[in-house]
Amino acid sequence: MLQDEYLHRIQKTDTSNKRYLYHQINWDARLICIRGARGTGKTTMILQYIKEHYNNLSKALYISLDNFQFQLITLYDVAEYAHTHGIEALFVDEIHYTKHWGQMLKQVFDTFSDLKIVYTGSSMLQIDDAQADLSRRQSVYELHGFSFREYLLFHNILSTEAISLEHLIEHHTSIAMDLASKIKPLPLFEQYLREGYYPFVLEAKQDYLMRLGQVMKLIINQDIPRVEDLSFATLEKAQKLLMLLATQVPLEPNISTLCREIEATRDIVIKLLHLMERAGLLMLVSKESKSYKTLSRPDKIFLNNTNQMFALTNQVNIGTLREAFFLNQLRQGHLVEMPTHGDFKVDQTYTFEIGGRSKTFQQIKDIPNSFLALDEMEYCVGNSIPLYLFGFLY
Repeated sequence: MLQDEYLHRIQKTDTSNKRYLYHQINWDARLICIRGARGTGKTTMILQYIKEHYNNLSKALYISLDNFQFQLITLYDVAEYAHTHGIEALFVDEIHYTKHWGQMLKQVFDTFSDLKIVYTGSSMLQIDDAQADLSRRQSVYELHGFSFREYLLFHNILSTEAISLEHLIEHHTSIAMDLASKIKPLPLFEQYLREGYYPFVLEAKQDYLMRLGQVMKLIINQDIPRVEDLSFATLEKAQKLLMLLATQVPLEPNISTLCREIEATRDIVIKLLHLMERAGLLMLVSKESKSYKTLSRPDKIFLNNTNQMFALTNQVNIGTLREAFFLNQLRQGHLVEMPTHGDFKVDQTYTFEIGGRSKTFQQIKDIPNSFLALDEMEYCVGNSIPLYLFGFLY
């Protein structure tokens, strides 16, 4: 039965385009963890790898632990079957559906030394001191949603390589002029902001925003409680908090007000904010001097990506939209904080102010390494950079 499902999935898998992370993974490692929020394309990526690298598909096996069969059998049972049937690599999807997954994975890893294991799970999976033995054995990767560059690639509009932030800052005018000679970036960018972040847009089409709303609800009701032990009442408060934030972000939060609105204690509200950030529902930004190691009050709250804004509210503020896009794209591979002046400070070096074509340097004119990220512009010169170009960083 498991073999039939595996072969059926492989047959349907398209390998023509691959996510940015595919080529960054050291697939030769014996234990690989791929984390990511629901809907970001983890399953497709590992199925693509199997299809391309195993001419003999019987040497690999894909399983998903959200399958009802795993109410009766365990991951260890499958690993033992793989070991006795000449299977070289086990690809385990949705590992967070199994309780005590860390201990079981460690047992499988130690017992079947000839078995390679690649597993995926919620972005909430903690690879920390509690699983130190496991963390020393594995390579861990995080998969985010589509960048604007990937959106163009997977829609067969444009194929181009990712660029570094430093290269973008130095050469943005020539980069933008080259892109503008091939595509009309601004209307495509507008489409991406509304419905381009999650790979399932390719199949959902006009139902995309409805499906995204369903995905967000599943994250709260299924993914979060599988990693954190929360009561039903607390999960209901999490849903209420998310809807409350959707109409207000970017929000410099008044925790007391949020506590009253959802009828929860300060500790619960702060815990829920950080849980929803880990789950891919929010982005929390702190000031430069604040520690990131403690569950403290964030200084600003955004929804995780611009598509979520359109899925949850009909009143999307354009300024919020621009800032959320910039933050979402830069958080992949960069440290982003709130500076004293300007909207964001990146890697403790570059200060950015985000806005439309009429935005000026007034607020950051005396700050070194300061830049404007401008919407509604195909190309700019000097320290003004088109906002859409920040979607080509990965």
